[in-house]
Amino acid sequence: MFEFFFHKMFNQRAGGIRIDLPRQGRYRLLQRRNGNGPMQQIIEKLLILQDRDRRILHIRDQLARMQPERQSFQSRAAATQAGLEAVKAKVKLVEMDRKKLELEAESKKLQIERYSLQQFQTKKNEEYRALAHEIDTCKESIAQLEDRQLELMEQAETLQKEAGTATRQTEETRKLADGQLRELATREQSLSDELTALESNRNQLTADIDERALRHYERLLRNKGDNVVVGIVHGVCGGCHMRFPVQLMVSCQAAKELVTCPNCGRILYYTPDMDVAAVD
Repeated sequence: MFEFFFHKMFNQRAGGIRIDLPRQGRYRLLQRRNGNGPMQQIIEKLLILQDRDRRILHIRDQLARMQPERQSFQSRAAATQAGLEAVKAKVKLVEMDRKKLELEAESKKLQIERYSLQQFQTKKNEEYRALAHEIDTCKESIAQLEDRQLELMEQAETLQKEAGTATRQTEETRKLADGQLRELATREQSLSDELTALESNRNQLTADIDERALRHYERLLRNKGDNVVVGIVHGVCGGCHMRFPVQLMVSCQAAKELVTCPNCGRILYYTPDMDVAAVD
């Protein structure tokens, strides 16, 4: 895997020109260009570990974003449901008002019946005329109540249509949210499984890395993020871009000891660009 990494890196660094060599010849070329010091294998292992850590951090970031995403799906479904409930509440309120007006109209009609009976029983003209006035007043009130009932019936009809539309929208939103939540749960499970496998593999990798180099790497990982082991590109650090003296690049190429950037502390490794930088 490390050979493939450096082959890919060499192709990218060589001015965009791809140089395909036989597998055995390519390996010998990488050995010659990268040195063969005692730190070579440690750097190789740290690069593989860094690749794992980058994937682990990426997956953890994706998993951390899923709960807000889940809440967003649920909130949209809840909002449409709340809109439907609000329309239904208006329909119910209008119906209650209409029933109340209907009862008031019935009450007025009963009053008219009582006033009519009293008219039939009275023998005084003044009482008769007073009762007639009360009857007319009740009839006017009934007419007003019935007009108001008609208005409320029209409102109820409009609201019923709104409720129907809201019901369809709520159902569509709920189905969409359910599908999104299922997809999210599937993706979450897949990422969790991959994360478990990567963390297990990481434990195996770290068990085979020099303890001193690993401690330095872990400290950088906590402080610098996932860009810990970097190449020297055209004479500068691949992390902080500080330019190096030739002697540091020679030490890095020799791979006899762990070489770090004097500015940012990142672990350095040799790349083909160092040949060009050293000549300059």
